[in-house]
Amino acid sequence: MFLACVLVSSAVAGMVTLSGIMKLARSPQMVELIGGLGVPLSWFPWLATAEFAGAVGLVVGFFVAPIGIAAGVGLVLYAAGAITTHVRAGDLAGVKGAALLLVLSVAALCLRLVTI
Repeated sequence: MFLACVLVSSAVAGMVTLSGIMKLARSPQMVELIGGLGVPLSWFPWLATAEFAGAVGLVVGFFVAPIGIAAGVGLVLYAAGAITTHVRAGDLAGVKGAALLLVLSVAALCLRLVTI
């Protein structure tokens, strides 16, 4: 079961790290996607920081379970906020990516909880 935790958590950590890098680089794709939702560019560094913290927390959580649990909770809340932002902006097609992050974050959190 711990192997599943490591695999899922690593996948989530990779996803949010890539997303954070794209936000910091202000990639045109990310600016169009998130900027179109009404999120100001000034928030990008803060959003990227939250993603990086979640990624680091998941990896550290392999060794210190409470850190992994906290990171999992944080990423679940982050993904829920992303879904809410997409829905409020009427971007139902854009919900898919955030929903995938939510499902994988919940899975990482649950796996960390059962492997304590």
